Amino acid sequence: MKKLLLALMLSSLATVTSAADKKIILIAGAPSHPAGEHEHRAGMMLLQSSLAGYPGIKVEVHSLTGTGWVEDEAIFNDAAAVVVYSDGAGSHPLLREDRLQKMGALVEKGMGIGFLHYATEPTLPNGNKEFIAWTGGAFEVNLSINPIYLGEFKSLPTHAVTRGVKPFSTTDEWYAHIRFREGMQGVTSILATVLPETALNRPDAPRLGLREGNESVWAAVRRREPQTVMWVTERAAGGRGFGFTGGHYHSNWANDDQRKLVLNAILWAAKVEVPANGVVSKVTPALLRANLDPKGGRGGVAPNAALSSMTALSSMARQKVTDARRALTNTSLTNPGQLRQMADELAVANLELAQTRAALFTEMQSTPERFTAEQIATLVQQAGQ
Repeated sequence: MKKLLLALMLSSLATVTSAADKKIILIAGAPSHPAGEHEHRAGMMLLQSSLAGYPGIKVEVHSLTGTGWVEDEAIFNDAAAVVVYSDGAGSHPLLREDRLQKMGALVEKGMGIGFLHYATEPTLPNGNKEFIAWTGGAFEVNLSINPIYLGEFKSLPTHAVTRGVKPFSTTDEWYAHIRFREGMQGVTSILATVLPETALNRPDAPRLGLREGNESVWAAVRRREPQTVMWVTERAAGGRGFGFTGGHYHSNWANDDQRKLVLNAILWAAKVEVPANGVVSKVTPALLRANLDPKGGRGGVAPNAALSSMTALSSMARQKVTDARRALTNTSLTNPGQLRQMADELAVANLELAQTRAALFTEMQSTPERFTAEQIATLVQQAGQ
């Protein structure tokens, strides 16, 4: 009888402790872009896994499909923070129906909020002023730009979000020239970088346009003005917000420092103490490949089977090599310093491709029964490209 009472007491205590945990909701937008890009569901589930076991929090992932929404909006009522990783502009899930107003009411009560990559972009008539009020900044068409380049983050400010994060660099679609509050009032720049000259070369798209900025924007880039690509804010009325413009390429979640930065920001937005060394987590190749959306990729790769998921990552690495080779080709021979930088970036891209392929072949050799002859032939063919 005493043992039964003790068990009931412990069970009750566990329930109370669990109920006291702060709830963090991660909203993963519907599938978009080729395989390995804008992997909203896989990215959020990876972040959730990285936070698993952290004391005092409960992390939920809610994946959206099409123009759908969460099944029950009551999940937000007791949320300490909501983080959205989705397409933006007209496809932003918060800009449909009356969701913006409902989320705004919760933010005003002190709920934390964060946006990742394309989700930092509302529309001018709908969401722009709200996103800036909530997080301190937003991607704004005809002002902000979205080139793909090597973001080099050589120093970071002292802030809870940067705890344990070392300087790093990743090639991503780092948005730049963000619309911030006037004078950056209440906004702290977390990641800032000087765009390389190659960011000005857009062989795949015109330089000016909705997401290509305007002449004054590119003039600022040519003056090598540092561009903030991640920021945080503490709102005067209470509550915290952040914006992170990276996250285009799923493979970059394998970068320990980039991942730690976002994990720290999620905790911070929920007003959870960030440990002195930041959130420590490990991402394996298997975890990186898990939960990829079944969609087409470059070269027709669709990650709806085990090997296809891996070759999607290989396709991403090959694309980085292609981009780096193109950038090197477009660099003037009269600029030896820039040539050396581009050659270094090409070497790094080639190394990443080699490492990715080595991992693919290792897994294929260890579990050959999982793959068809056609799948193996596809990987071998790609290795020769």
